[in-house]
Amino acid sequence: MDITAIAIVGIIAWTIVSITGATKDKRAAKKNSYQSDELTKEVAALKERVSVLEKIVTDEKYDLKKQFEALEKDRVA
Repeated sequence: MDITAIAIVGIIAWTIVSITGATKDKRAAKKNSYQSDELTKEVAALKERVSVLEKIVTDEKYDLKKQFEALEKDRVA
């Protein structure tokens, strides 16, 4: 009878540990999924910003404006 009681207590303890561990794993997976989604959104936003900056820098007017600014600095100095 003592061995049976020990076995039952062991099975119950193992079940509790398994359930608790599974819950932690689910929470960690949910947290990782949320962080992954946030990082994906952030990367998409950064790609959009880089695209806009590329358009500005490669625009002919941007280069012309920089040349005018350089001339103004030379004239002031």
